[in-house]
Amino acid sequence: MASLNVYSVLVVLFLTCRAVMATKENDQIIKENNCETKMGLPCVLEAFRSIFERGSISNKCCGELVVLGKVCHSALVKRTLENPLFKDLSLTTITAKNIQTWNHCLAMIDSLSPSAY
Repeated sequence: MASLNVYSVLVVLFLTCRAVMATKENDQIIKENNCETKMGLPCVLEAFRSIFERGSISNKCCGELVVLGKVCHSALVKRTLENPLFKDLSLTTITAKNIQTWNHCLAMIDSLSPSAY
């Protein structure tokens, strides 16, 4: 019985440490890449609404999102999901909307790029 309790404590400790490490990893990525300075606030809000609420993202903000880069984008979304305010959101839905927003912006940027002759 005692070994079961020790095992349970170790499992909880492991899961807690993983969550803390994920938070530190995302924060480190964000800091090292200056992610929070690469997009203007209006575009940050558009991207946020596109992923976490109902909304669309403009061509201008898609451009800023693509310049931000996939690494920063993913780290910022993951950090947002770690916030207790967003604990009730469906991870599956947010992940799908995150991918949809990123792919939409990539396609939009590609369609605006001048063709090579």
